[in-house]
Amino acid sequence: MSREYMQWMDTHNPLTKPDSEYGKRLEKLTGHIKEVDGLKVNFGVYEVIDVNAFACGDGSVRICAGLMDVMTDEEVMAVVGHEIGHVIHTDSKDAMKNAYLRSAVKNAAGAASSSVARMTDSELGAMAEALANAQYSQKQESEADDYGFEFSIKQNLDPYSMYNALNKLLELSEGAPQASKFQKMFSSHPDTVKRVERAKAKADEYTKNK
Repeated sequence: MSREYMQWMDTHNPLTKPDSEYGKRLEKLTGHIKEVDGLKVNFGVYEVIDVNAFACGDGSVRICAGLMDVMTDEEVMAVVGHEIGHVIHTDSKDAMKNAYLRSAVKNAAGAASSSVARMTDSELGAMAEALANAQYSQKQESEADDYGFEFSIKQNLDPYSMYNALNKLLELSEGAPQASKFQKMFSSHPDTVKRVERAKAKADEYTKNK
């Protein structure tokens, strides 16, 4: 299902070319990473203005150009680590399962046969919408932040990369229009502020003990 979903996403979003500015920057950042904790990974950039990134159960990691525009290389990599963390911890798989169960896809597939049929274009569109609106729990987000922090350390990046990335998302959300999806995702409710503080404390602790 992850593979089908990613085929659909890559068809319906403009993937950057390897020789573009985004493509070259992506290669510089991720070209050396083929596998993370046993998960074979592949990377791509969608040339869309969203400040976002996600990873899928098949190892696909997609970064939106809007995120690359506002973040430094190290901040982008911390976000990539965070998203891979969601896959390693099976959060992405659970979100997809829930999106599948919530959407009309299940009923259509169930009616067609006893085995899950390949999803149609409109069914995959419904799945994409359900996944876009999915929210991870505070615990899942904190664990993915921790994973992003460890990922940054393993990649020899600044220990504050995860903190800087989260802090930037928080600052951006505070300036976003009230009704925007970005505002809903990262607005300065206590959870996000806590995540920022937690990431800073982890980096402080690591730096002190280094």
